[in-house]
This record gives sequence, structure tokens and C-alpha cells, in this order.
Amino acid sequence: MNERSTAKDIPTPAPRKSDPSVLAADIVERLIYRIGKDAKVAKPHDWLIASILVVRDRIIDRWMESTRKTYESGGKRVYYLSLEFLIGRLTRDAVSNLGMMDDLREALKSLGVDLDIISALEPDAALGNGGLGRLAACFMESMATTDIPAYGYGIRYVHGLFRQQIADGWQVELPETWLAHGNPWEFERRESAYEVGFGGGVESVLAADGEDRYVWKPSERVIAVAYDTPIVGWRANRVNTLRLWTAQPIDPILLDAFNAGDHIGALRESNKAESLARVLYPADATPAGQELRLRQEYFFSAASLQDILRRHLQQYNTLENLPDKVSIQLNDTHPAVSVAELMRLLCDVHGFDFETAWDMTQRTVSYTNHTLLPEALETWPVPLFERLLPRHMQIIYGINAKLLLDARKEKKFNDAQISAISLIDEAGGRRVRMGNLAFSGSHSINGVSALHTELMKVTVFADLHKLYPNRINNKTNGITPRRWLMQCNGPLTGLIREAIGEKFLDDTDELKSLEKFATDGEFQKKFAAVKRGNKVKLAQLIQSRMGLKLDPSAMFDIQVKRIHEYKRQLLNIIEAVALYDQIRSHPERDWVPRVKIFAGKAAPSYHNAKLIIKLANDVARVVNSDPAVRGLLKVVFVPNYNVSLAEMLVPAADLSEQISTAGMEASGTGNMKFALNGALTIGTLDGANVEMMENVGPENIKIFGMTTEQVAKARAEGHNPRAIIESSRELQQALHAIGSGVFSPDDPGRFQSLVEGLYSHDWFLVAGDFDAYAIAQREIDQIWTDEASWNSKAILNTARMGWFSSDRTIRQYAKEIWKAG
Repeated sequence: MNERSTAKDIPTPAPRKSDPSVLAADIVERLIYRIGKDAKVAKPHDWLIASILVVRDRIIDRWMESTRKTYESGGKRVYYLSLEFLIGRLTRDAVSNLGMMDDLREALKSLGVDLDIISALEPDAALGNGGLGRLAACFMESMATTDIPAYGYGIRYVHGLFRQQIADGWQVELPETWLAHGNPWEFERRESAYEVGFGGGVESVLAADGEDRYVWKPSERVIAVAYDTPIVGWRANRVNTLRLWTAQPIDPILLDAFNAGDHIGALRESNKAESLARVLYPADATPAGQELRLRQEYFFSAASLQDILRRHLQQYNTLENLPDKVSIQLNDTHPAVSVAELMRLLCDVHGFDFETAWDMTQRTVSYTNHTLLPEALETWPVPLFERLLPRHMQIIYGINAKLLLDARKEKKFNDAQISAISLIDEAGGRRVRMGNLAFSGSHSINGVSALHTELMKVTVFADLHKLYPNRINNKTNGITPRRWLMQCNGPLTGLIREAIGEKFLDDTDELKSLEKFATDGEFQKKFAAVKRGNKVKLAQLIQSRMGLKLDPSAMFDIQVKRIHEYKRQLLNIIEAVALYDQIRSHPERDWVPRVKIFAGKAAPSYHNAKLIIKLANDVARVVNSDPAVRGLLKVVFVPNYNVSLAEMLVPAADLSEQISTAGMEASGTGNMKFALNGALTIGTLDGANVEMMENVGPENIKIFGMTTEQVAKARAEGHNPRAIIESSRELQQALHAIGSGVFSPDDPGRFQSLVEGLYSHDWFLVAGDFDAYAIAQREIDQIWTDEASWNSKAILNTARMGWFSSDRTIRQYAKEIWKAG
């Protein structure tokens, strides 16, 4: 929102009323004067925009009040830098948190409009990929709820992550057009515009104090322009700002070139600038793709830091107190270049010496790590980095010199340890390690689950942890209960309120009061009825979109997440094939009807992930059309997984699949959403599953498979998957069917590479865990057949998930890292 005004005599508008009659009148007024439509001819999308504008006006009052309060208190501000914010639809979130849902529904009803129908027309903001982006969105909402003055910074992607279609079972990537008709939630801030440079060279000049100063003279420049979206906390306690950057050229058109007839070339500067905010995660398999990705990361980091320092100077007129008043949280390595950029701004623009700037940077910046996969910790080729950001490369070499000299002198590090902590990877082509840069430039490095944090200390950051033994700490992820219970599962929220009152709406720990109802037969029936109602809704959605009819009385077994080999959708599909074979071979057994539902997107250049999607769809085609199965098994891959689809899937799940290879999933948040909504979890001891088991009780979650230690041992000692496969009749038969073309008669060898990968190395222990997984699934079947036992466990999952609120996580960040609030 706009920064504070210096005017003293501007009257404060009276708070806008929210009773239904006033809301209805305001909606009609916006419809006529802002949209230009008569109510008699208005379309559903017109009513949606008019309603959003009315709600937005009520938010603005609180938004301005929140900003004034922060300036007046002089409190510390938190700046959350993330390349992704998977915020989803905002209308229900805002209306619910303002406490206006019933009044707005009644107001629209009086106008002959259904709130549910028009709110479904709102597009999902395509600003994220998966768990990391959704976590950032939950954190923004929780920071407002817990009264933390905060800004989120990211990129206003025009298309964002691709829209997924399935054509003949294959993933097809299409542009997401969420901004095609504008975004009524955002405000353009023309005054918040900053130049961001690329390329060029660095000159040394002698400053007045006799010291050398360095001046970067970029050869390219673009303008970063801010768009602000208000983020409303629960009960509108605070409204914070999500500031997203778009890129504009210095010269939108080269008139000389245009007049000379080069009409396309005349727009090259515009196209180059606009590409920075065009697509989330451009494919980086080519040098051009890598360069665009690095440009994006620097673009939003540089704009954000300029904005942060400008705001700080406006209030305090000095940067000396920056670490006391500002906390910058890096969400993964994408904004890690901020460490070098902050150093550049402090040294080159504001005149601090290197040692002072380094101390200020470390005290201001903190870093959240989201992965134990070394390949997921970004690195950039030194020649690319040096050409694109020459001054930053100098600074990184300076930081590295200090880092390595300190390690050798103070800790007596050997050559291997020096190599491991260096910001420059010398193996093969020299590359800048962004994870090491983020670690060295931060005072706090946090993992996102207890297991993940401990593994960080002995894997990806083992030697940096030895150098700085007090920096790594844990902040287990959480989810906002407003979005993932109250809004997506109104019937369950109502049932809980009826049983234990309303305290849980403000404090999810109060959900524990639900435990006493776990064995209450009458409550179990109501709980089961809510679940069935949610399953009916999902079945209707799938039938309307895919033409597939599902039985809501069957177990809905759901695995939805980014498609990646370590998340082991392949294990789930292979077990589905084995189950398919068993059902046909033994029709006399009392099989539990089951619907296996998959959803998720594969990175466009990730061949095996896209092949797994094709396998899921090929298996579904065969299984769903085989009368011998008698409807006992259905397989579904639902296209274009996003937040809105998740809001339908999560409340409908009976069984949540969290089956990653142990030691590879940092945390997970989907596991928390499903359990909160009364699903049982089948999973490995990985990520936050460990803490979930501790909270819900080992008897209310189904854990299987190798532990992290066993996985490491198997890999170190030479895992022999062929022997494992040949000793498992069901696994062997399932793999033979997949590899020989039973599910791909048009191309019998289509999935041979997947099968051969399991026989030759099985890096993700799919074969290694198959038998344990299959046994666990049959044990799940046994629990399902005891309806009272299943319902009791499901209720206890909901009752014991309060600790996994993102409010708790944010309070820990604020107290232990940011020292804010």
C-alpha cells in the first residue's frame, strides 16, 4: 500500500459497514460505476469483480491502519523473499478472514447471485509450483494473523507455471492465463520503480576518504515496477503486503528501427524485459534458459533490496540500524544472490567498508533450506555469472576468500573441507554454489522438519555446520487452518464447532478437545457423513471433467504433489498394477473398493517424471475399462493440479500417500492438510511424517519401509534390486506387465527404461520398499473394513494436527530468528 503521507490534516474515512443491505447496495454501485454494467445484464464475472471491489475497500482501511501502526511503533519489519507464492484464489480467503462470509452471501442472494458460483470463476494466481510456493502463501497469511509486520517479495508472472493438459496420457504444457482479464486484488505502485542492471563492467575509483570504491556500469537496464496485493490475517488483525515485480524496458520501442522497417526488432528491448516476468521456472536445459532463470532471480532480489533500503532510510535516515529493524528471509536458494546484492548496495552505494557490510548482511539475512538433494541446491556457471553480474562475482570472490581463510585459520580445515565449503565448485566446470552463499551470508539457516534439519548437519551442509555450529536450527513447516480447514471444508468446520465450540478457530491447539469424540458412535456417523459428502463433490467434479464415474463409498486413496522420482508416484502405480493382478486372479477374496487418485505436474524437461504421468494414465485406461475388476479398483490422474483443485481433493481423501524415499523429502505440507481433514496417512519415516506420527500416535498412521539410515546403508553397501525383484512374485509380475507393453500395446517398449532403472540401480528404493508398501496397503484395507476403528483414527488425526498450524511456525521464526513481533 502507499507509504505514509506527510499531510497532517487529511481526515480518516469512516469504517465501511458490512451488513447485507449495505453490501448489496455497494456491490450494485461498483457494478454500475466501476464495471459499467446494469444489474439486469450483468454476467457472473461482473458480479465477481464488483464483489471483490467491495471487499477490497473494507480491506484497505485495515491495510492503511496496519502500516501506520508499524511506522508509529518503529517495530522490526520482516521481508520474505520467495520466487514462488502459490496463493490460489483470494476472495474466499479475504472474506472469511474479514468475518464477512455470511453477510456477503446474504447480500448477493438478495441480488439473485450465488457466492459459490461466482467465486469459482476466480482464476488461480499462477505464481508457484508446489509445496514451497504454497508454504510461502501460508506464511504470508500467518504473519498477518500473528501481527508480524511483513512484506512478501516475488515476481508477478504473466503466465507463471504452465497449465497442464493430458493428451493421449501425456502431459502437455500450455500457458496459464490467469492475468488475461486483469487482477482486481492488486494495486500498481508506479512510484515504487527501480532500475535493475545486467552485464557491463566494473570500474575502480578513488573516493574522498582515500579508499578505492567500485562502480558497476551495467550494459543493460530494466525497470522493476511494483504491484501490491493485500494479505489479510485472521479476523483482519493485520493486513500485510505481497509486493510482486514486473519488468518494463527503459525504451519501450526503438523508433529508429521501427521507422527503418524492422518492426519486430524495434520491440526487442520490450520483449527482453517482459521475458523476466513471463514464466515461472523457464526450462534451463539450454544456456539461454539458464541465463533467463538467473536474470529472474537477480531481477526480483535487486528490486526488493532497493525497496527495503529505501523504506528503511525513509523512516530512520540511516542504515546503521538495519539489522535491528529489518529481517530478510530467503525462501530457498532462488533469492540467494541477495547476499551479494546487499553487500554491493552497502559497499558501493552507501559507502560501508567490506567488513562492516558483511557483518550487517549476516545479521540481517536468514535462509530457509528446502532440500537435501545436492542437485537442487542451485549452482551457476562462473562465466555466465561473471558476464551477467560482474560486480557480484567480485563480491562473491571476496566473501569466499574471507570464508576459506577463516576456516583454515580458526578451524584448521583440510583441503577436502575447504573444497566443500567454498562458494565456488571446482569439480568439472567452475560454478557458483548458491546454497553455500546463502549459508555463509546468513545468521540463521533453518530446516523445515526435525529430521531434515538433523540431516542437513551431516549431508549437504556438513562442513559449513562444523565451521558455524550454531547457525542451523529447525522450524517445522505448518499450514494455515483458515484455508485448509475452515474454507476448504466448511462441513467439517461446522461439525467441530458444534462439538467443541469456537476456540479452535483462533487456536488450533484447541482441536485436542475433539479427542473425546473419537469413540462416540453418534459423532463418528456425523464425521463419516461429512467425509462422504466431500467425496461426492469430488466424484462429481471428476465425472464432469473426465467423464469417469467414481463410487463415493470406495476408499479414496490420494497422492497429489509435484511429479518427481523421489516422491515415488511410481511405487504407487506399480502397487496398483499388482493389486489389479490380484483382484483378477482372486475374485473370491473380500477386496476393499479403492480409487487411486493422482495429480501433479512434471517439469517440462524431466523425462522420467513425464513418463510416470503417461504410465499412470495408461494403467488407468486399462484398469478402468476391465470388467473383470468389477469396479473394485479405479485409477485416476486429474489434470492441472493447483490450489483450487487441492481444496477439493484434500477434504475428500480417506488415505493420504506420503511415500517419498526416506531422507529425501524435507518436510511436506500436503501430509498435514490431509491429516487435518481426517485422512489416514500411509508413509515413510521422512520429513514431517516423523513429527506427525509423534503427534497423532503411531497407531493412527501407517508407516512402512526403510528408514533414512537404512536407505543410506543400502546405497553405500551396494543395493541389489534385481535380487529383490526376483524374490517378490507380485513385484516381478507387475514390472513384467509394465515393461512388456500390457499397458502400452501401441508402443510395447514405452516404459522399458523405467523398469530397467529399477533392475539396474533402483536409486529411489522403489523395489526395495515395494513389499513393505504392499503389506502396509493390505493392513490399511483391514482397518477400513472396521468402520468404527477407521473413523476413530480419522477423528484423532484431525484432533491432533493443531500443532502443525503455520501460526505456530511463524511465531517460532519471529521469536528465534527474526526477533520481531
